[in-house]
Amino acid sequence: MANDVIHKILSTYWKHKEFRPLQEDIIKSVLAGHDTLAILPTGGGKSVCFQVPAIALEGLCIVITPLIALMKDQVLQLIAKGIPAAAVHSGMHQQEVDITLENGAKGKYKFLYVSPERLKTELFLERAKRMKIILIAVDEAHCISQWGYDFRPPYLQIADFRNTIPNVPIIALTASATPEVKKDIVSKLQFKNEKLFQKSFTRDNLSYSIFMEEHKEQKLLSILNRVAGSSVVYVRNRKRTKEIAEFLNRHNISADYYHAGLEHNERNERQEAWINNSKRVMVATNAFGMGIDKPNVRTVVHMDVPDSPEGYYQEAGRAGRDGELAYAVLIYNKGDIENLNENLEVSFPEVNFIRKVYQSLANYYKLAVGSAYLASFDFDLELFTQTYQLPYRQTYYAIKKLESEGFIQLNEAFFAPSKVFISIDPSSIYEFQVANPGLDKLLKTLLRTYGGELYANFVGISEKQIGRNIEAHYTKVIDGLERMAKLGVIIYDKQKEKPQIVFTTPRQDAGKMAFNLVLYEKLKSTATLQVSTMIDYVSQSALCRNSFLLKYFGETPTVNCGKCDVCLKNKRAFDDKPNLSYHEEILALLKTGPKNYEYILANISQKRSKDLNDSLRSLHEREIIKTTPDGFFSLTD
Repeated sequence: MANDVIHKILSTYWKHKEFRPLQEDIIKSVLAGHDTLAILPTGGGKSVCFQVPAIALEGLCIVITPLIALMKDQVLQLIAKGIPAAAVHSGMHQQEVDITLENGAKGKYKFLYVSPERLKTELFLERAKRMKIILIAVDEAHCISQWGYDFRPPYLQIADFRNTIPNVPIIALTASATPEVKKDIVSKLQFKNEKLFQKSFTRDNLSYSIFMEEHKEQKLLSILNRVAGSSVVYVRNRKRTKEIAEFLNRHNISADYYHAGLEHNERNERQEAWINNSKRVMVATNAFGMGIDKPNVRTVVHMDVPDSPEGYYQEAGRAGRDGELAYAVLIYNKGDIENLNENLEVSFPEVNFIRKVYQSLANYYKLAVGSAYLASFDFDLELFTQTYQLPYRQTYYAIKKLESEGFIQLNEAFFAPSKVFISIDPSSIYEFQVANPGLDKLLKTLLRTYGGELYANFVGISEKQIGRNIEAHYTKVIDGLERMAKLGVIIYDKQKEKPQIVFTTPRQDAGKMAFNLVLYEKLKSTATLQVSTMIDYVSQSALCRNSFLLKYFGETPTVNCGKCDVCLKNKRAFDDKPNLSYHEEILALLKTGPKNYEYILANISQKRSKDLNDSLRSLHEREIIKTTPDGFFSLTD
């Protein structure tokens, strides 16, 4: 396929003139029919790598991902571009699943997003036989590996689905993968004629720093006062998000907080305020950041030590996507190391306790053995643990282990608006209206507002908007919709925005559940290695931070980064006298106003970028200069 075709697609739908590094090579590999593994760090533009070739080909691309929020977000982005796309996920009404898959079989979509457990359902497999599938895209591909940091058993079923369409190529994508995980992906997805593309894990513009501090909030304040611009501050629990945001606001730094327990509208409003720079700092749990492409984040600060290098690398990598200088800072104390080890022990509960939690879930939702396959339910962990007098943290980890065994799935809160589908023939509507005059106005308004699409598909609605149209409180609208649903006129799928528990197998007899103890020990071994690696990462002060991470991900660093706290410390040890001529030249340039890196390099006497970097760092460390929100350098006030 000619180059101009894929460039035209990029220009038409993404409004970009050029691809990012490796994107074009990956796209050409897919179009050539190769099974392709693409490892691109956070912000590297993974979705373009499968979306562009799928648009260039005639047929449907099946996209497999476990993240419902990201699935919904990508579908909305594609539709906004005029590209037909849909998703099938837990929480949807069975009739909506049926209609969506049928539309896929009829060729109405270019992209169909599904969760991996959907691949083994009879309904999906039957519809797939009639779909013209031209590409399988597996996002978050590290989930297929038991050596990864987020293993999900349903990913192992992708190979079985591949066997039903053996000539269709596959592209697997992930932001981070160790050598063991890469081998697992290629093996378990049964790659043929494979191609591997991996962008270096080096982030040339990102400076990693570790600080051991007892008074973390004061250190955070110092960092944010020295480095201007947008920031994300990650903490481990929801309560701390609010506490630290309030602390920053008290010290005149505009901040807000974010976690999965907030209402959908609150999350959206706070996220938009941060993206639009109305709020400078977002204090959040790791529920924040997925799918957000804000290029000008100058600092990402971790106030707790993450559980894995993979998780840390992805979150830290949300800084500096614009290519300008940015900082990834981790602040810890001795207590954090103790908590990390304690958390590791708590996160692998005894099997009998896991069985007890599963039985409690079955009782909670009143499920008979053999029922509830792929059924999803609203889930409130705090209410659940209170109901059955279960310890909160251990219960959470028991649920995560049930997930890693493939029995259930816990989806964090995502927003799904109410949907309506008219389930009777249009010719029967008038008869219903005559027989039910109290519902006539509501039904007419529904049809007038949302049109005939209600007969063909589930359509998202707003009960509040309908209420305004008929001059009634939205609770009256809900009552009317529920009455019509009971009468069989509509299917009313009410709004969801709570976390969901999905039973990915038919409900088991808890006493007879078969646990893979070998796998359990392997997962514990992997988690132990990841925790010990993170402890080594924060504790050591001899090896360049960037080189440390590169070695973990299987790269051989050729030079140190020169920017991290270790490199700067080593530099000062060997060179107490900084390059004064560069210092003077830099200060002279900045006296006329803020300048970016390229301008400074172009206007110094000798174009030695390494010496310039050292001088800039030295001046920054001494608080003689600072960085502005857009990545420029300026004199400190």
